[in-house]
Amino acid sequence: MKQLYKYMINRFIGPFFMTFFITVFVLLMQFLWKYLDEFVGKGLDGDVIAELMLYAISSLIPLALPLSMLLASIMTFGDLGENNELLAMKAAGISLTRIMRPLIFLSVFVSVFAFYFANDVMPVTNRKFAALLLSIRYQKPELIVKEGVFSNEVDGYSIKVGKKSKKSDKLYNIMIYDHTKNEGNVSVTVADSGTMKMSEDKKYMVLTLFAGQAYTDVESNPRRRNNKEYPFRNDKFDKEVLITPIKGMDFKRKDESTVGNFYKALSLKQLSSSADSMAKELDRRRTDFAVKLNYLPPLTREVVSYARTDSAAKSNLKMDEYVDVDSMLTHMNRNVKMDIINQALRNARSNKRSLQQAKDDLELRTKWLNKYWVEWHRKFTLSLACLIFFFIGAPLGAIIRKGGLGMPLVISIVLFIFYYIISMTGEKMSREGVGHIWEGMWFSSLLFLPAGIFLTYKAANDSVILNMDAYAEFFRKLNPFKKKKKENEEEQPKQNENPFTGQ
Repeated sequence: MKQLYKYMINRFIGPFFMTFFITVFVLLMQFLWKYLDEFVGKGLDGDVIAELMLYAISSLIPLALPLSMLLASIMTFGDLGENNELLAMKAAGISLTRIMRPLIFLSVFVSVFAFYFANDVMPVTNRKFAALLLSIRYQKPELIVKEGVFSNEVDGYSIKVGKKSKKSDKLYNIMIYDHTKNEGNVSVTVADSGTMKMSEDKKYMVLTLFAGQAYTDVESNPRRRNNKEYPFRNDKFDKEVLITPIKGMDFKRKDESTVGNFYKALSLKQLSSSADSMAKELDRRRTDFAVKLNYLPPLTREVVSYARTDSAAKSNLKMDEYVDVDSMLTHMNRNVKMDIINQALRNARSNKRSLQQAKDDLELRTKWLNKYWVEWHRKFTLSLACLIFFFIGAPLGAIIRKGGLGMPLVISIVLFIFYYIISMTGEKMSREGVGHIWEGMWFSSLLFLPAGIFLTYKAANDSVILNMDAYAEFFRKLNPFKKKKKENEEEQPKQNENPFTGQ
């Protein structure tokens, strides 16, 4: 039996790692498509991009493991069924559940590893990823000069290029306005051609100009009265090198403390602690909001007394006490009555504004609090999904009896998309506060777990649940026209019989 267990593990390990790397690659391409605009054109070094990719891959591993487990289990058992190996094992008296036993332990190990990775490794990598991505977002883009458009990205200069060479870094018809002295367009340089490069430390821009002229307005002599002369200086040059400092082009890493208590960068214990603190702050804001509303003076005193004491304190206010406001107003002076009504209207409008502001603030804080609990449950649901998908993929492979990447890949993608849609819908409902958070987060698992148990039971009993011929035969029997045709065929020989001979 040890040889069988070893054989099953060896058959499973290859497809699992192959599908795992394929899944990570596909998810990484999705990540690149999402964040491509964040770091394109910013002159980032290769090691920075490689570090960012490494952190991104680590965040994709818990999502890639369930899909890899599903696809690998379908491929393994589908290949065993296609080659009649499962039939030979069952003929030798080995049940399907016993064949699956070593892989069940392996899937449990993968689930535990997924939970450990999501709880201990991912918070660290997500924090580093968030800090690095924040640094890239604050990174000033590279100096890119477009044809026919003035560029002001270099501090103190406005540069225009008429044409850029497609084969080299040569620039033609260059015009540069010098605004470093904040005196307007008093200094302009034109050149027939030139090159523009950044220094290696990305702190200076080096502009080399060829065959040009520099025009500079010279201030006239203020002592001369009625001076109508406007002198300027014209300098011609064959080659001139302009070096100017550029600020903000060097890459500066943000400290990881700038990320703060980001919910994706916290472990289970930290998530629970942060969520409890946020819940207490939410309750405190609700209490403060209730106290700040405008009430009648007696009610205001009772509300403040009730809100500022502990929960065991009892209010002396009788909320069911009836006050006939109409009868009170009828016995009042008209001016007093109008003052009371106007004051009530002002209080009502003020309370309405306060209610709207508090509603928006409390809803935002509640959604943010829900994100922490969603992340807390997600660490368990994604880990358990590895085990659930094994119990779905292994019996499916044994039933369909197709190996390779054809049919297993199609079935795996359909099932995983279905699972992903349900889980994302439940997660969104949990974030929005629709129902309990655990209901939305665990709905997909509670839906797929019975499906896995059902498929395992059917596969262990050699069910033809996915045999299309069996379903076709079942519906063929239910066809009423088929039954009537069969009855007519049976009656036709009886009508042709000879009543004397019986033939």
